[in-house]
Formats: sequence, structure tokens, C-alpha cells
Amino acid sequence: MAGSTDNEDLRLLVVGLDAGCRPVLEPLFESGELPTLEGLFDRGTAGPLESQIPPWTASAWPSLYTGKNPGKHGVYDFLSFDGYEWDVVNATHVRARPVWELLSDHGFSSVVVNVPVTHPARAFDGALIPGLTAPENPDCHPDGILEDVKLACGGEYWVYPQSGPAPDRSIEGYERTIELRGNAFRYLTRRIDPDFGFLQFQQTDSVFHERPGDKRAIEAVYREVDRQLAATIERTEPENVLVVSDHGMGKVTGDEFRVNEFLRERGYVSARSGGDGMPDWSKSWENDLLEGAEPGDHTAGPLERAMNLAAGVGLTTQRVASALDRVGLKEPIGKRVPDDVIRAGSEQVDFPESSAYVRSKSELGVRINLAGREPSGQVPPEEYEPVREELIETLSAVRTPDGTRMFDAVEPREHYFDGPHVDAAPDIVTVPRAFDTAIDATLGTAQFGEPMEPWNHKRTGVVAAAGPAFDESAALEGATIFDIAPTICSLFDVPIDAAMDGAPLPVVDRTAERSYPAYDPEPITATDDETVENRLSDLGYL
Repeated sequence: MAGSTDNEDLRLLVVGLDAGCRPVLEPLFESGELPTLEGLFDRGTAGPLESQIPPWTASAWPSLYTGKNPGKHGVYDFLSFDGYEWDVVNATHVRARPVWELLSDHGFSSVVVNVPVTHPARAFDGALIPGLTAPENPDCHPDGILEDVKLACGGEYWVYPQSGPAPDRSIEGYERTIELRGNAFRYLTRRIDPDFGFLQFQQTDSVFHERPGDKRAIEAVYREVDRQLAATIERTEPENVLVVSDHGMGKVTGDEFRVNEFLRERGYVSARSGGDGMPDWSKSWENDLLEGAEPGDHTAGPLERAMNLAAGVGLTTQRVASALDRVGLKEPIGKRVPDDVIRAGSEQVDFPESSAYVRSKSELGVRINLAGREPSGQVPPEEYEPVREELIETLSAVRTPDGTRMFDAVEPREHYFDGPHVDAAPDIVTVPRAFDTAIDATLGTAQFGEPMEPWNHKRTGVVAAAGPAFDESAALEGATIFDIAPTICSLFDVPIDAAMDGAPLPVVDRTAERSYPAYDPEPITATDDETVENRLSDLGYL
């Protein structure tokens, strides 16, 4: 109805469904649970949206919102590495221009809510509240806007589901978190009156990690997303709506392959215990520093000292966990063991004695310990290619215990990435077979076992376009996440950055290309936030 809308100029609303895909959506459409989303898919045109390698949130969303592969934007994982040290990625690690900044440079304003890896927020014409990898109470744009949002949302807004009346893994906690996303976005569109809106929902992914296969929780999450989408469309009346996802989601029924253990057997990895190597996915001692402690203040407690001694005679936390698992006590006891105790008793990669290793399972690859590049590099530069070729051949031949191949592909990183930040990628990229198998970085366990995550990412997501700016008769086939940013540019008749890796979807008329000045990102800053690390650990990424 004329005059009832809060904003008459929202030309495009992009709705991000983390892990959204047809196998998840179709049953919900058939049961009538999602009338708003189903209406967009039916009214417009829809198809699969192929993610990148690796198809993980922290790298895929920057690829989607910049239109560039990780070799150009620099983010491959939830983690960023400096030598053997790591930090959780944030917006300063993204070394390419987000599409809303490109729009801003051409006179268009935007409201961006909950998109991952957008903290700390940069200035542009509009407003931004960051999503995943941001700390609670993050820096937003413009300064002070978060307090206004909280007042408009009943006094609260959070990045991650909170404990209290609506516990973080409760259905009520999920629903309230999703509701706050919608409330915040609608408030900001009233205030900013933007041309472009980007509203992302993270719980459509996290519910599968935290409550795998829980049909009631999954349905509740998607129903609340649909309610918030309906309210948002009613209040903002966008001319066009584009639904996108960063990857898909599904069961992992194959084996988990512990690559570092495999590499140890073949002489590439040496291990040590006591907390000085990798995998080292606990920063509990570093979190102490955030609370004012000095670097030398960390003192090992009795349990940690005991695990250090036990590790010296071959009793590691992995072996303890295996024994506890056999008697059904692994999970209840594990939840009560401090991270520094686990780290002290775990086996890690001994860098001065190792030539190759997996530093993070989410990178989907193997890093060569190259002399002159890594602090304790062991492989001379002249041996880099022979060692890499040997590893590619060795890993390509891996078969799971039932005789099927472990990987669809094992390739040099240049096969998947190009750009100024290729050196940050693993040297060898391993692509699990249909993403029905998984890799892990741990040492001290059998080479193969059941996957830690029974549900995990698949490469195929979804895209749907509805509105007068879209040719709804056009088939969406072969679309990739790199195509979304060029599509947004074309809809606004903004020249596409010639360095983008995608092309506009066939639903829009392609606008011209041009070369833009080099992007000038902020200096890289540390995330160093315990809440962020704990959240990523809870989701199984760390």
C-alpha cells in the first residue's frame, strides 16, 4: 500500500542464507514451512550456486562480496598465519574491495547486517553491523550506531546466541538471534534509506554444527528466517530480491582422514608434546594476556604439569580420549578439562623436524615447511617442486579403509587461486571426495575414523532472483559465488571491477568493466577475542 513502506528506494535486497541449499530447503518448501522464501524461488528464477575451494564461511563470504578468489582477497580460512602463529581472520585481512564500498563510490548507499568477516567496519555511505568473527559489541559503522540499534531492538543485540533465558544452543536462542537480525536491518533501512541492502542469517549454518540432524531445531531456524524475511519485505518493499548462500550443507557419511598422522608415517611430520607445536587450537594462555597478564605470567597448574609428564612417556590426551570414549565418558569429562591441559598433553607438529604439515583442516591443504619462508623451514627452495609433486602423487593415491578414493582432487594451489596473496594458501590443496569425506589436522589418533562433524559443508549452495530488474526466464546454471558481486554491480549500472573473477548472472544485462585504483585496506589488526575463538571452536572450525 502506498505510504506504508519505511523505504521507497531499496533497489536490491540480498538475503544471505549461510549453508542454504536445495536438499535442506526442498523438504521445508514441500511442508509449507517457508512461504516467503518459497514464493521468491517460485516467482523468480533459481538454481545452484557453486562455492569455491575451500567452501567455508570465513573465506567464501569475502569471495562472494568482493567477486574475487582468495588469492586476490587473501582469506583462505577462519585463521590467518604469520609463520606458525595464527589469529582469527577479520575484515582487515580482506585485501579487496567489498561491493558496498564500490557502490558507495558511485553514489549508492547500503545497509549491511551480519555478513561474516566485516569487522572492524570501514566507512562508506550507509551502515554496517558485522557478523561472524566479530567480537560481541563490535565496532560498527557509523560509530555509535550499535547503541541505537539496541534501543530499537528492545535493548539488546548480539552477534552470537547468548546464555541466559534463551541459552546459546536452545531453539529460543536461535530464534531470538534471528529476530534481532531482522529488527536491526529494518531499523537501519528506516534510518539510512539505502539503495542496497544485505541481510545475512548465520544460524542456518550453525544449527547443523551444534545440533546435527535435529529436525525440530532446523525447522525452527528456517521458520524464523522466513518470518523475518516476510517482515523485512513488507516494511522495506525492495524492488528486487536476490537470495544467495556461501556453500551447501549435508551429512558426512565417509571417513575422516588425519593427514598429519599419515604424513608422520611417511616421514614428513615429526611430533612433539608439551604445547610448542601444532595443531595448537587453544589460545587460553593468550586470552589471559587480554585480561592484563604479562606473557611470562602463565603458570602450569597441577593437571597441566601432570599431562606434560604423561606426554613425555607417550600418554597423550588423544589416547586418554580414546579410552574415555570406549566407556562413554569422553564428552562429559572433556567438557570439564581446561584447554591448556588438553594442549599440554597433545601431540603437535615439531616444525624443526618436519618438512610438510596440515596447519588447519579448514584450509583443505598441506603446507610445505619451506626454508626461507617458514621460521623453521626444512625444505630447501630447490627441492620445493619435487617435494610438492611427490606429496601430490602420494596423497592422490590415498584410499579410505573401504577402498574408495579419499580425494576428488589433489592439486597445486595455483590450480585454484591466483593473485597477489597466493603465497598465503596451502601449497597443496586437497578436495575431499564429494565432501562426503573430511580431513583433520590432529596427531596421535588412527589415520582414519568417524568424522568429528556428522554434518558439514558441501560445495553447492543456492541462488534465487526475483524482481523487475531480473530476467526471470533466464536459467541459472553454472553460477558461482564469484558472480554475485558483478551481478550487483550490473543491476546498479556500476562498472564491474575488471579484476573480479566472476561474471554477472544471465538475469541482468552486463554493465561495462573497468580497472579500478588499487584497494587501500586498513592495516591488519589482531582479532584476539576469546568469545570469537570459543564460538568457532564450538562450531567445530577450530
